[in-house]
Amino acid sequence: MEYAQFMQVAADSLGMELEVLYAERSRDRMEAQARGVLTRQRRPDFLVFVNEEYAAPEILRQAESSDVKLFMVHNALTEDQRDWLGMAREKYPNWIGSLVTNDEDAGELMAEALVREYRARHGDGPVEMLAFGGLRNTPNAQARERGLQKALARHPEVRLRQLVRGDWLQERAYEQARLLLQRYPQIKLVWAANDQMAFGAMHALEELGGVPGRDVLFSALNNSEEVLLAKLDGRVTVLASGHFALGAWAMVLLHDYHAGLDFAERGGVEQTAQLFTLLDEPLALKMLKVIRQRGIGLDFRRFSAVGRPEMREYDFSLQTLVD
Repeated sequence: MEYAQFMQVAADSLGMELEVLYAERSRDRMEAQARGVLTRQRRPDFLVFVNEEYAAPEILRQAESSDVKLFMVHNALTEDQRDWLGMAREKYPNWIGSLVTNDEDAGELMAEALVREYRARHGDGPVEMLAFGGLRNTPNAQARERGLQKALARHPEVRLRQLVRGDWLQERAYEQARLLLQRYPQIKLVWAANDQMAFGAMHALEELGGVPGRDVLFSALNNSEEVLLAKLDGRVTVLASGHFALGAWAMVLLHDYHAGLDFAERGGVEQTAQLFTLLDEPLALKMLKVIRQRGIGLDFRRFSAVGRPEMREYDFSLQTLVD
């Protein structure tokens, strides 16, 4: 189930009208789309945007004199952008807040779990790893890699042979892994910042006669039906997920803000949702059910502060969502 589909489920259950524009990771297209929305005759109440390819400063500049409220999701500002733009509701008063995921934790959790599982199977001793990162100019890719490096700093016995940019793409990771797995034939661990790069590396390993989950342990991150099934059949050893719901949680915050219940009083203007969780088999099965049902039946009104003004923080967790 796609990120935007989950946003739509939340919007429908909250009685909100949602329009989704796809920029396909193009900064120029994203900025042009934002400009088009902000200059419409009938403008929306809110514009939800991402800092993909560092697009946030230009989008905020375009909206500076607009009556549309802006809300940022998914990618946090870089340190340089923070120095320049400040916090939400400061330099740009109509930028009302942000909600991002704990991507650094996700990278760290996956690396730690890979090492732990390898130790459980093979005992102590040195081990070699490959890592596949996302787009260089994407803050959440950088955060996941920082998490990887934090975990590796605690495990000097793990030798990271190479970190390459798979750019989130299966085919690119496949081409890279075909070379790297032959260059480093002792690789036993592959850390991948998303599922598509993991699948590309798995394909390369299989062509070389290896078995994912047996000869090499893989981590992945996402919520597709394909990766959930790969976790359940053992090809993916470590799977992190939860970020797919971030846009839906943003709908909850904006719904409450529009109703006069400012989310700033329930967690702050800029919030980090602790969404990423490592999926064991029971949780993967629950996730698979939600994905196959396309979120039908989920009622996001139960997470809203409307009708519960005493609520002091939002419970953004994968377990809460799927239970």
